[in-house]
Amino acid sequence: MTEDESQAAAEDLAKRLRLLMDVAVAESGTEPTYSQIAGYLQERGTNLSRSRWTYMVNGHRYVQDPAVFEGLAAFFDVDAAFLLGEDGAATPEKVSAQLDLVRSMRAAKVKSYAARTLGDISPKALHAITKFLDEEMTPTPEH
Repeated sequence: MTEDESQAAAEDLAKRLRLLMDVAVAESGTEPTYSQIAGYLQERGTNLSRSRWTYMVNGHRYVQDPAVFEGLAAFFDVDAAFLLGEDGAATPEKVSAQLDLVRSMRAAKVKSYAARTLGDISPKALHAITKFLDEEMTPTPEH
């Protein structure tokens, strides 16, 4: 793996970990702490240092440790293939649902902002803008 490939893999892993952290917040109302994650992995016989976790979640360095990946996948209740970004790995339903919710919330904010900013606009024009935004925010089949 080249240095560029390693950095890209580290950034991809970080995005997936942050997404899983966001899903955990949506499910429980609080973000899992390093101590909770490390404790869970420790119970499974895997050590996760604070510095390694920081590298992983911030995308600073690609960590290649199958035991850590398996433990994190179990902690977040996802397939390790998704966590690793393997080709063909399915996005877990709870992650897809969270992404859909975020897209909807963003679209609603944009619509609200447009309506306030444009002020006195015809209903026909507002409908056209809403239709366009809905189409733009709808995920394509490959996402």
